Amino acid sequence: MKYKEIKNMSDEERNKKLNDLKIELLKSRTKSSKTGSSNTREIKRTIAKILTFNTSKKGIEKK
Repeated sequence: MKYKEIKNMSDEERNKKLNDLKIELLKSRTKSSKTGSSNTREIKRTIAKILTFNTSKKGIEKK
C-alpha cells in the first residue's frame, strides 16, 4: 500500500485497515511457522506506514 492511498483514506477506513492488517499478520505468522514462507514483512511495513501517518496527522492537529 502506498502512502498516497493511506493519505486519501478517511480515519475510519485507516483504523479498519489497521485492524485487518493486524489480524492478517497473526494469520501470516502462524502460516509461516508451518510452511516457512510468508509476507509478514510487507504487512509490518504497511502497518508502520499507517501508524506513522496517524502520528504525524495528530502532530499537525495540535499545532
